[in-house]
Amino acid sequence: MKVVSTPNLEGRKIKEYLGIAVGGTVRARNVGSDILAGLKNLIGGELQSYSKLLAAAREEALDRMKQDAEKLGANAIVNFRFQTSTISQGASEVIAYGTAVVIED
Repeated sequence: MKVVSTPNLEGRKIKEYLGIAVGGTVRARNVGSDILAGLKNLIGGELQSYSKLLAAAREEALDRMKQDAEKLGANAIVNFRFQTSTISQGASEVIAYGTAVVIED
């Protein structure tokens, strides 16, 4: 499944627009990560546990979006975007969305 952030795929013709494909996940931090992050806040630097958590959430949301597009009959997604939001203190939502399309082979 091709996924691009542009409105079209260079050199490929879009035969059909099928609608919006969406995938999302909600992830929560754990107490251990919060304690280490608090300490890291004092000295500065990357919060690696949070970076890994968000990277995993993005991959899961992307995979779910692709599955949704496949259910619609798509073989590509254009105008792909990520969106994040805070659900509650310590929990974030990551959504992947784009337009499911059928492109020429």
